[in-house]
Amino acid sequence: MNKAVRFGKNTLADKLFLLGEMLLLLVSSLLASYIYSFFQPVDQELAAINAVLFTGSVMLCALSVGLYDQKLREDTGGVFKRVVITLILAGILLELVIFSIVPSLHLGLAYSLTASFLSMLTLTSFRMLFQYHDITKISRRKVMILGSGERASIIERRMRRNVDKRNFEVHGFVFIDGDQPGHIPEARTIHFDYKNNLYEYACEHEIEQLVIACDERRNMLPVEHLFKCKTRGIDVIEILDFIEQETGQIAVNLIYPSWVIYSNGFEMNHRFKTSLDHRLNALLAICVLLVVWPLMLITALAIYLDDGRRTGTPVLYKQIRIGIDGKPFHILKFRSMRADAEKNGAKWATVNDDRVTKIGGFIRKYRIDELPQLFNIIVGDMGFVGPRPERPEFVEKLVKEIPYYNQRHNVKPGLTGWAQLKYPYGSTTEDAQEKLKFDLYYIKHRTLLLDLVILIRTVEIVLFGKGR
Repeated sequence: MNKAVRFGKNTLADKLFLLGEMLLLLVSSLLASYIYSFFQPVDQELAAINAVLFTGSVMLCALSVGLYDQKLREDTGGVFKRVVITLILAGILLELVIFSIVPSLHLGLAYSLTASFLSMLTLTSFRMLFQYHDITKISRRKVMILGSGERASIIERRMRRNVDKRNFEVHGFVFIDGDQPGHIPEARTIHFDYKNNLYEYACEHEIEQLVIACDERRNMLPVEHLFKCKTRGIDVIEILDFIEQETGQIAVNLIYPSWVIYSNGFEMNHRFKTSLDHRLNALLAICVLLVVWPLMLITALAIYLDDGRRTGTPVLYKQIRIGIDGKPFHILKFRSMRADAEKNGAKWATVNDDRVTKIGGFIRKYRIDELPQLFNIIVGDMGFVGPRPERPEFVEKLVKEIPYYNQRHNVKPGLTGWAQLKYPYGSTTEDAQEKLKFDLYYIKHRTLLLDLVILIRTVEIVLFGKGR
């Protein structure tokens, strides 16, 4: 059985980066306590505890706003903005939560502000330095693609940007008998006697990984040479697994039944091993509800005053969605569209949709309209994390047009999900297919840890208006 392939596995460069950032935060915090000691005596043990708390809080909040996303594409201004937001969130976490629970650990607001200011300078500078010198080169592996046809071209199309290739360097695409011509530029195609010299060529050019991506595999690949490469330390991987490993999605158009059956993942383990179960979801939903109910009350009042009072339309609305095992359920939402939004039948919402009300635009942007779904989680129709539920009208169409679309109904739908983190707003069949690739990756790899990471990073979805 194949080893499960995971996206986002930390390389040496990633580990050095995390270590460097952690040390900078510790130094910034200790330097802040040293400066603070000129005005007020500081216990060294307390300073050390504060340094650890400050570093942990900032790194947790950095994760929540996407600063540890390997595919993050931001210029200096974008990174600076995320660093500032990270420090503000860390300050709120420390001042309003941790130090409220254990006030004896608090050194003072002046210390927190100084540590945050120093961290803002050091983190932004460190990230720009890391990016400018492209430190990822130290752990970038050399990859050769066995294939130069239609299947191999998927790698070329999907991984065009430098950030997509941060972990590997493509040596070239080897022409294999049976490959369809015209998909890979001739300048990037390699021609040699691969049936007799594959191992020697790989050793001579220091290839670290071979990706099998030829159009016709039957009796076309030199099995003996591939076996020799594998036993001599050269990794041999399928294109499906390669794309999964590098992009965090499963290429639906390349899936074949035996791959699903024999690959690791997709199995439903018990309770806490793979996902937040219903009781934990319900308990968490109740806790969140106790915190956000004032916001929900204000939202309901705003919708009523905006157009609810005038039109007599309810503040909340129910809509049928498809849940686990294809069973329909009623999802709850704050109404964000006009009363006659679907007078011409069901259709996807689009960016700048003219059916959205003034208040609706705001609550949709910051996902406030989704808060009533906490009740769906409490009753067990949904979980916090999972594929977003779709309407039956759309599901009926998508099942016919997209292979394996029904497989997303093997788990409970969620309030947020892997696809929402990885893909922008979508309103077409093509968007649905792209999101399915991420949903299938989540279903294959779902664990308690992955659920927690998605929940933490949902802060990024809310703050920066990412996928829906």
